Amino acid sequence: MARSGSATVSTTDPTATDPTSRSPDPQSHVLAGQKALVTGANSGIGRAVALALGRAGADVAVNYVDGDDAAEAVAAEIRATGGRAMTCKADVSSEDAVAVMFAAVIETFGTLDILVSNAGLQRDAAIGAMTLAQWRKVIDVNLTGQFLCARAAAAEFIRRGVVPEVSRAAGKIICMSSVHQRIPWAGHVNYAASKGGIHMMMESLAQELAPQRIRVNAIAPGAIRTPINTAAWDTPEAYEKLMTLVPYGRIGEPEDIARAAVWLASDLSDYVVGTTLFVDGGMALYPGFASGG
Repeated sequence: MARSGSATVSTTDPTATDPTSRSPDPQSHVLAGQKALVTGANSGIGRAVALALGRAGADVAVNYVDGDDAAEAVAAEIRATGGRAMTCKADVSSEDAVAVMFAAVIETFGTLDILVSNAGLQRDAAIGAMTLAQWRKVIDVNLTGQFLCARAAAAEFIRRGVVPEVSRAAGKIICMSSVHQRIPWAGHVNYAASKGGIHMMMESLAQELAPQRIRVNAIAPGAIRTPINTAAWDTPEAYEKLMTLVPYGRIGEPEDIARAAVWLASDLSDYVVGTTLFVDGGMALYPGFASGG
């Protein structure tokens, strides 16, 4: 371990298949020889991304802040498929902890090629009840944490430069955003503000770093089946209500985001710079206006 610092509506999509069971995997080996760090990787979207990067051939550092056993299980699963993995317990909102984490990853793997800044949380409240501590916690983790990690990753990418036999880019940064970088969300002003900030941070970084052949992009997930939003999908009634917001008619799975992350991290997307990829089943299309508003 590295140092820290329904009509009946089913909640299971009947058309879904296990993406890991498909053979052959079209993304297999597209990241061979690359080293990746995924923050918030011991559960939910982060876990799926870490596992997918490993299946694609990358060595993966699994960052987390709580849940040693879950993080070790992700790393063990990556190793079981033939990859290298390490765990890194660190609070991404701490400048010192981020510095220690990146030093440990680079010491272990030799360098870093891919950063997926996924760590994030919610502290929901109506504006009149939201405390400054709730505001700061979300901004610190969701936005400042991404800044700190991007800064550290960019330094390593610039130091090493492009290694053509590994990747056409010197490095890839993928910022995990949300449909709420675009869609306002009453009662979640801290979260929506953090994601709006990620949007402009990502584009500004992409503009600044592209001349160094560093690609910065973002993924904006919609409704994804993860522990953070269980109440939105775990009953038929909740699921039916949720589907009024999703034109495609199913909830997203963490693996939907993971496949997008692998693509963005690979040379298959080498000319994609400063783009937010919405993986949301059409949620950001304002479905309330589909019948004229």
